[in-house]
Amino acid sequence: MIENSRRLHPGDVRRHVVGTCFKTGPPGTVGAETEWFVTDPREPGAPVPGALVRAAVEKAGPPPGGSTVTYEPGGQLELSSAPFPGLAPLHRALAGDIAHVRAALAPAGLVLSGHGVDPHRPPGFQSEHPRYACMRDYYVARGFTEVGPQMMCSTASVQVNLDIGADEADAARRWRLVHALGPVLVAAFANSPRRAGLRTGWASTRQAIWAELDPCRTGPVLRDAAESPADAWTRYALDARVMLVRGPDDGWISDPGMTFGEWLDKGEPTLADLDYHLSTLFPPVRPRGWLELRMIDALPEPYWAVPVAVATALLDDPRASAAAEAAALPFTTTRPHGDGGWWEVAARRGLGDPVLADAARTCFDAALAALPRMGAGALVQVVADYADRYVERGLSPALAEETSRC
Repeated sequence: MIENSRRLHPGDVRRHVVGTCFKTGPPGTVGAETEWFVTDPREPGAPVPGALVRAAVEKAGPPPGGSTVTYEPGGQLELSSAPFPGLAPLHRALAGDIAHVRAALAPAGLVLSGHGVDPHRPPGFQSEHPRYACMRDYYVARGFTEVGPQMMCSTASVQVNLDIGADEADAARRWRLVHALGPVLVAAFANSPRRAGLRTGWASTRQAIWAELDPCRTGPVLRDAAESPADAWTRYALDARVMLVRGPDDGWISDPGMTFGEWLDKGEPTLADLDYHLSTLFPPVRPRGWLELRMIDALPEPYWAVPVAVATALLDDPRASAAAEAAALPFTTTRPHGDGGWWEVAARRGLGDPVLADAARTCFDAALAALPRMGAGALVQVVADYADRYVERGLSPALAEETSRC
């Protein structure tokens, strides 16, 4: 155990990564985080004051299923579930908590809106927390003057949290698989073709924003399948630029002008500094003692549950996982044109790309077969509805929306 206040040595970083970020154990626990834009359907382009939302939610009391309510810098409301021993109890609890928040907002005429990017409003910064102010300053200093505020204030996702793996070998397999499946999940759930009232040309504008923003902390971690997950995450963390550090008197310093590896060479950071640095890294798959899948656009009711069910089935059910590995093979052995590879194709075209569409159909079929085996048969209907409406037709929600406008 490394003391929080002790200065770190180079070997300490990897030891901490192995012991904290890649804790192994039998898979089966699942959590989810759903982000929502709060809007007034009478004026969808009007900003909604964060104070109004907070007051309404606080008046209703804590969500009954144990989810935590937090707010992103643009006022996006986030419901983070507790970890549950399986899909069925997670879905029951989180669905109840979402309904609880919806009911709390209804008297004010407000609703929860599920989109990967706010389709109506430009970014509006509503947070007073110094961390977010420093993040904003960091992105401005680094030249991300447009996509920085867009990421912080205008994006929303469904995040799926799954176990690392049963042991080191299983963890490596799951790590490789979830990275290979990442573009499939981006494409299947792409739900952000518009930003602030305008078409962007992307099926997932959210993924495009994150890919453009500070690639040293938002790009995929996996580069070489032969590299161990712990080595990959250690390298990524050392190479990433330090975003902000705590200064004297609980102040904050934005962009001190060095990578974490350079800071380590000076012999100055502590374990607490490392932990905070890791919390400012936002790759599409982030290890935190569990795997955070961060590449999925927010979706409307009731479809937020679909990516949670599909991703969990594809990683945790052995037969579905084997089918997913076969379906994802093209994304590990071929590379399309463009610097962003399959991630960029998925964000731009969604399931309009035939290779991604074929993989998505296989993955949905495997997940649907797995759900009853996992005790989550109650989720079959909503997953099947989503598959019939979008996946079987080679459509993402974004493509379906654009088609309906023609």
